[in-house]
Amino acid sequence: MMHDMTIIDLTHAIAPGIPCWPGDPEPEITRVATIDRDGYLLNRLTMGEHTGTHIGFAAHFSADGMSADAFPVSSLLLPGVMIDVRRECATDHDYMLSRDRIAIWEDANGKIPERSVVMMNSGWSGRWGDPDAYLGRDDPAVPAMRFPGFGLDAARYLAEERGVIGLGIDTHGIDAGIDAAFSVNAYWLRGERFHLENLTSLDALPATGITLIIGALNIAGGSGAPARVLALVKSVE
Repeated sequence: MMHDMTIIDLTHAIAPGIPCWPGDPEPEITRVATIDRDGYLLNRLTMGEHTGTHIGFAAHFSADGMSADAFPVSSLLLPGVMIDVRRECATDHDYMLSRDRIAIWEDANGKIPERSVVMMNSGWSGRWGDPDAYLGRDDPAVPAMRFPGFGLDAARYLAEERGVIGLGIDTHGIDAGIDAAFSVNAYWLRGERFHLENLTSLDALPATGITLIIGALNIAGGSGAPARVLALVKSVE
């Protein structure tokens, strides 16, 4: 029952100045009507599909891939699991989740459910207030972006051995920042498989027993969409 559940918001607020992928439109919020002048409040919002906390669909990497308006709503309410790799990422900013690390998680928590979302908690959302640090561009000696992500072997295992359809992460990409080829995205985004990026508050989640509600905008032909992502977990007495 809902009264036994705690709702955890995994969504960053949309605002000017939040971290944005280089070259993507930055969010602009323009006041077009005010209560004092017009009797109501209205803002105009301009931003990219993959800005802020968002969902990405197969159309993001495939010309004939599934778009936002074709995505089944049944796949916006799914079980989730959380793999905590904050300790590893604290010392390795290029960390990639491996199949071996997933095996360790499953030994402790059980088999990852089919048609679930696997979320990786790197601790990176703590850098959200500093866009350069969040994107790993705070060291001028390193030209590439640097932040953790999923490894391709892990993505293949989750798709082919566990039937997972969603990957979620608290960085700006399921690929590690140093992977300029977007290897995981290119493999992962097929059919109903999707990603959730720029999540937050993953440290408030247990490893298992999570239900995700993904409130994605229904954009015609959209390759992705801003999303309000909520996690339901059983309340602790």
